Amino acid sequence: MRILALTKYGPLAASTRQRFLQYKPFLAAHGVTLDIEPLLGDDRLAQVDGRAGGRRKNLLGLAGLYRKRLAALRRARDYDLLWVQYELFPYLPGLFERLAGRARVPVVVDYDDAIFHLYDRHRRGPVRALLGRKLEPLLRRAAACICGNDYLLDYARRFCPASVLIPTVVDTDSYRPAEAPPAVPRVGWIGTPTNWQNVMPLLPAILPEIERHGGELRAIGAGAGAQPAPGLVLADWREPEEMAELQAMSVGIMPLLDAPFQRGKCGYKLIQYMACGVPVIASPVGVNASIVNDRGAGLIAESPAEWVAALDRLLSDEGLRADMGAAGRATVEEKFSLAAHQPRLLRTLLDAAQGRPAGEAA
Repeated sequence: MRILALTKYGPLAASTRQRFLQYKPFLAAHGVTLDIEPLLGDDRLAQVDGRAGGRRKNLLGLAGLYRKRLAALRRARDYDLLWVQYELFPYLPGLFERLAGRARVPVVVDYDDAIFHLYDRHRRGPVRALLGRKLEPLLRRAAACICGNDYLLDYARRFCPASVLIPTVVDTDSYRPAEAPPAVPRVGWIGTPTNWQNVMPLLPAILPEIERHGGELRAIGAGAGAQPAPGLVLADWREPEEMAELQAMSVGIMPLLDAPFQRGKCGYKLIQYMACGVPVIASPVGVNASIVNDRGAGLIAESPAEWVAALDRLLSDEGLRADMGAAGRATVEEKFSLAAHQPRLLRTLLDAAQGRPAGEAA
């Protein structure tokens, strides 16, 4: 069986690595060839997202990329299944999503973000009117939609009844706890420049508290636009260094603004921290609370005062950090590991390719 995956981003994006690339060896071992063609290459993502000092650019340069995607759709006829990340043509009307029908093969859609809110909650009325329902044609045609959490699943099922929940997961053979806790308290955050906005409002409250405990806040991937501050260490994200950065954390944080797009987040940061045995503090937005509270892997904080209290509690008690870190590791091994979800993903893709309802046994 051959699958063509049309992703939005290349391997620089965690969504592509975790939702597609990491499954490739398992699929190959079961006779499934996965070819991946991104719309935006890593260099373009760096420009759009502000990484590596890149600058934001407008969408004018997408014309050539759209032509490339049209060519990919023509080639999809040579495959058994088309696997689409989010959408085919960002910021074009739903009419263009209907072009998936030209492939004449079953289609599976993948969501790990509430990208529909980029359109139906856009600040400009004309965009909402023109694009608010642009994703519906692709979903209605899809044989299945793979969703990273219940919020996304509720949306997808309105148009694609054969939608399934498969969370974003990590390989727990690669993500391992550190052999010893860090010597200096380190509160860590890892993400992208666009997600740094969720942390910024808390900085005036949490930085003094972290410094009071003799620690630092290390932000990995905040981007060139992040402003230096006392007690804040800014570091570029580099894949070879990611594991060491995670293992060097005493506490991992995931603040989120309580907004529609953030409610669709899949808690990937939390899963990364917890897989490395790092206790967490998170905002009660989206799936965060259910992930953290599953076995008591950390603390939930909403207001700045709650964030300060949570940091004080964890940074003051090394034993509590160890207990919560172990609980988080156990949660990831059971519910958010690659090993736990590889068979279900394979079955979903095979069912879609063979015209069976999602999850139906072969």
